Amino acid sequence: KQWYQRRVRVMAAEGVVIENVAVDMQTAEQNGATNHVDHSIQPKERRQFKIYERNWKDVSRAAAAELFGTFLLILVCVGSANSRVLENLNNSNTLINFAPTYYLGISFAFGLGIGGIIHMLSRTSGGNVNPAVSFALFLDRRISLLRMTVYIIAQFVGGFIGAGVLYQLGTHGSTTSIAGGNSYNTEFTNSGQAFTFEALGTMFLILTILVTIREEGGSSYLQPLSIGVAIFVVHIWLIPYTNCGINPVRGTVWNIVIGQASYHSFVFLFAPFVGAAAAVLIFNLILS
Repeated sequence: KQWYQRRVRVMAAEGVVIENVAVDMQTAEQNGATNHVDHSIQPKERRQFKIYERNWKDVSRAAAAELFGTFLLILVCVGSANSRVLENLNNSNTLINFAPTYYLGISFAFGLGIGGIIHMLSRTSGGNVNPAVSFALFLDRRISLLRMTVYIIAQFVGGFIGAGVLYQLGTHGSTTSIAGGNSYNTEFTNSGQAFTFEALGTMFLILTILVTIREEGGSSYLQPLSIGVAIFVVHIWLIPYTNCGINPVRGTVWNIVIGQASYHSFVFLFAPFVGAAAAVLIFNLILS
C-alpha cells in the first residue's frame, strides 16, 4: 500500500498520466503483505509532453551541471586533438606512421571522457552535454520543453567557455593550424554526404542512450560505459569523413573560437537534431 501511494504521488508530481491506478490490495497482501511488490500489477504509465515545470531550483541546478559538463567536454575531449602532435606527425621523417594511433587516442578521449562526464552528472541532470540528446529526450517525453531549452542554452554557454579556456591555454600561435575543428574535404565528401554521416552517427548514439536508460533497466555504471563505447565507435567511423561532431556544441563552438567557422558549420549544427528525431522514431516504433 505504501509503495503504491508513493508511486502515485511521484507520477502525479512529474505530470505522468496514470491510465490505471486501480490496484487489488487484497491480491497484493496475499502475495506478501505490504512490503511485497508484485511487478505484474504495477500501474500502467504513459508519458506526456510537458511544456513547463515549477521546480526552478532543480532546473537551475541541473542546468549548472550541464554547463560544467559541456565545459569539460570541450576542454578535455576537444583538447585531446593536440595541434602540436598533429603538426609533428605531418612533419615526421620517420618510416612509422603514427597517425592511426593519434586518431585512436582522440576516439578514446571522447568515448571515455564523455562516459566519465555522464557518470559524474547522472544524479544531477542526467549528463546530456549535447543539445541533440536533450532534444531527443524531449521528443521522447522524458523532459519538459522548458528543461530542454535551459539545458541547450547552458550547454552552448559551457561549450564557449571551455573553447575559450582551451584556446588561451593552448598558445596555438606557433602551430601551422589548430586541430580539433569539425570540417570535411569537399573534394571527397560533399555537404549532403557530411550531413548524412553526422545524422546517422547521432542516430546511433541516441538509440544507444534511449535503450540504455529504459525505465526497467535501472541505474548502473554500465550506462555511461555503454554510451562511451558508442561514442568511441562512432568517432572511429566518422573522423576520416567529418572529424566526428554528433553534437551541435562540439561541432560549432570550437570552430567559431579558432576562426574556422564556415557554411560547413551549419551541417554540424543541424544534422545531429535530424539524427536525434530519427532515433526517437525508430526507438518507439521498433525498440521500445
